[in-house]
Amino acid sequence: MTDTPPALDPPVLRKSLGVLDGVAIAASSTAATTSIGIGLGVTAGVVGLHLPAIMLLAFLPVLGIAGAYSRLNRVEPNAGNGYVWVGRSLNPWLGFMVGWVTIVAVVAFLAYTTAVTGSALIQLAGDAGVHRVGGLGLDPGSTAQTTAVGLVVLAGVTLTAVTGVRKAARLQGWLLVFEYVVLLGFCGYGIVTGPHPFSLSWFDPFAIPSPTALAQGLLLSVFCYWGFEAAFTVTEEVRDPRDASRAGFTTLFTMLGLFLLGSVAFQRVLSEEELAGHGAEGLAFFGERLADQPLSVLPLVALMFSAVASLQAGVIPAARGMFAMSRDRTLGPVWSRVSPRYGTPAAGTVLIGALAAAVAALSLVIPRLADMIMATVTAVGIIVALSYALTALAAAVRFRSLLREDLWQGVRAVVLPVLSALVLIALGGYLGWSFYDSADHFELRADNGWFLLATPLAMIASGFVAAAWARWVRKSPYFRTGEGTDSESPRLLPTPH
Repeated sequence: MTDTPPALDPPVLRKSLGVLDGVAIAASSTAATTSIGIGLGVTAGVVGLHLPAIMLLAFLPVLGIAGAYSRLNRVEPNAGNGYVWVGRSLNPWLGFMVGWVTIVAVVAFLAYTTAVTGSALIQLAGDAGVHRVGGLGLDPGSTAQTTAVGLVVLAGVTLTAVTGVRKAARLQGWLLVFEYVVLLGFCGYGIVTGPHPFSLSWFDPFAIPSPTALAQGLLLSVFCYWGFEAAFTVTEEVRDPRDASRAGFTTLFTMLGLFLLGSVAFQRVLSEEELAGHGAEGLAFFGERLADQPLSVLPLVALMFSAVASLQAGVIPAARGMFAMSRDRTLGPVWSRVSPRYGTPAAGTVLIGALAAAVAALSLVIPRLADMIMATVTAVGIIVALSYALTALAAAVRFRSLLREDLWQGVRAVVLPVLSALVLIALGGYLGWSFYDSADHFELRADNGWFLLATPLAMIASGFVAAAWARWVRKSPYFRTGEGTDSESPRLLPTPH
């Protein structure tokens, strides 16, 4: 007799995607327009006029992480990616934790982005002359109104994701085309006409004010690149697993180009005080400096499209991650139900959208919950750094034999991922220490350092609790071997050389 349920044929996702579809999903998840519009001003407040330097520096460890993802994906394509790879190569408990905290962080990010999307839509309505609907005055600063509008958008993009990831990718592709045309147009015009002279010191990392500013700027910049790995969450739905790797790298280098273009353009057009002072409203202010109405509203439209695409792009990889975990019986069976009509994890996709909607809606009636969401989004840098680092270490362990067989391949497969992992662990540790050192008491406020540190620690702790339930109650075989039950596992592709 055994206490483990008999193995079942694993559910299979429909293979319908190509490289461009993967790029659309990954690029939407990374959300370059949102990162440029919100992140550059915030980062400039830390590093001053050295945005190009910090974006280039942050790209290096992320590139090492992307290499680890690509190599692992070539030998074991899996919708759960880091969850499966870390569990197999390092430890199942760590693997489960990677999958769990990533999903929790995405749900919190979706709840936060819901209100951002609603605010952008209401601002656009105001620019179009619509200031009231019925007897209600529209206010982009109203949490209730922005959340209500954002929830409608979230429901729409969730349903689109249910009906097929290819359809979702096509929608995101059109949104990206508009975003990038606006970004390239405004940034190119800003670089040519900006009043502030170009300086090579912008690219000099040694000119950054202090080591503390350097570390904080790197963390913010690494967060801007977060999302390229969404290409690997749909790896079982692409016709060739190598297409997921191509999509991931294409997205990453595209983001680097856009971030460098945006940072140079912002610094040509805006002074350091204007950059830091406008922070999250940087893109709208940038557009107003370069054009009059109605053209000046285009960057805001691009920002809104980016937020919409990012909502959908968040739903898709989260649902795939939970699909993979459910398939291994570490989560309940509802998450791995594949729609016979659409070939997607339809039930799980709807549940992810519903969870994000519930968290966003509850923030209206539980005042402290809004602080908790904001704290989660603020502290997600620690989670991103940890999950990336563990995945890179999993690649180093898995391909360590290459160091004896082929030194150059060993450096690429082992040394570079290890160096990238160490950098990210150091940055995550620094961020955690800065949170701890910035306060002397605990308070439920989004600007309290101990609260910001407690948030990712609580996410990690909840992951180990959920793992214990999966190990001893669900009796998942994943915790005995670290091996998934996915359809690809019995016939892994050969290790790349």
